[in-house]
Amino acid sequence: MKQTSRFTFRLVIVALLTVVFFIANLLMGSVSIPLMDAIKILFGSGMDSTYTYIILDFRLPKALVAIYVGAGLSVSGLMMQTLFRNPLAGPFVLGISSGASLGVALYTMAAGLAFGTATVLTTGALGIVFSAIIGAALVMALTLLVSLRVNDTVSLLIVGIMFGSITGAIVTVLQYFSDPNTVHNFLVWTFGSLSGITWSEVRIITVCFAIGIVLAFALVKNLNAMLLGENYARSIGVNNKQLRIIIILITSLIAGTLTAFVGPIGFIGVAVPHMARFGLNSSDHKKLMPLTALYGASLMLLFDIISQLPGLHNTMPINAVTALFGAPVVIWVIFRSKSKKSAF
Repeated sequence: MKQTSRFTFRLVIVALLTVVFFIANLLMGSVSIPLMDAIKILFGSGMDSTYTYIILDFRLPKALVAIYVGAGLSVSGLMMQTLFRNPLAGPFVLGISSGASLGVALYTMAAGLAFGTATVLTTGALGIVFSAIIGAALVMALTLLVSLRVNDTVSLLIVGIMFGSITGAIVTVLQYFSDPNTVHNFLVWTFGSLSGITWSEVRIITVCFAIGIVLAFALVKNLNAMLLGENYARSIGVNNKQLRIIIILITSLIAGTLTAFVGPIGFIGVAVPHMARFGLNSSDHKKLMPLTALYGASLMLLFDIISQLPGLHNTMPINAVTALFGAPVVIWVIFRSKSKKSAF
């Protein structure tokens, strides 16, 4: 009973924080907007055109995508940690982010070498998005092929890391031979950014996120079975290989889509599931999944606010903010796991 009440209390608190950070995201920035004006704009009342443009065309889509990024990457990270039984696994452990990075690198740098920098610059962000999607999809397809041939998750994890190393090496070679302008475009994408998202892009992200998150929640019982080991899961009728493929597909859909549009956002998928577990004293995915999603959404909204605090002339790269938060959490997880082992 105490566990249930603790879970409900935390869920309500984090949900309220998400709402507060969402509203703050709409109000804060280089131009401060009064709360009542923002409410009137959201409910369709006639207001100053400048405020209307800032909220409806810039801040609202950005805040929605922040929720998708935080919740999507966190839930994907939770599934990866359960699949590999590794507390440091994340949504990009199978090379999905590296595949997207390779796609963008080939588009910005290889295309620049072949056709000239001007050609790449004129096609703009749309080409970057498509190239990231194609790169992530190709790595996902390779990972799925390997998962059909490999029976244990450890080997699959190693193969995923090797895919990341190969794509990273290709990107390094491209950077070496490219001119500074195209390298700069690629580096800006790797910093991660929630800005510049259009409503047409938000619709695409919403559909992919909704499909992925619904499928993730549908796997709760199977994920709980996997916590007790693949042999136990098999004994109660879980098809481990099929489940592994489904988890990879869901993670690839969510992480691949988000990375394509906002860049590779690090640490959220690794750190947030541990925050959800802390103090809950439960590994039940029925509780962990919604709590992880809300933690991720609220934190990404907060990080976006921090990245554009008043007084900052430019918006900080979102990856810098997430790393400052995520790296200490990962260090804490390592020390916590060491202390647990030494207790036995």
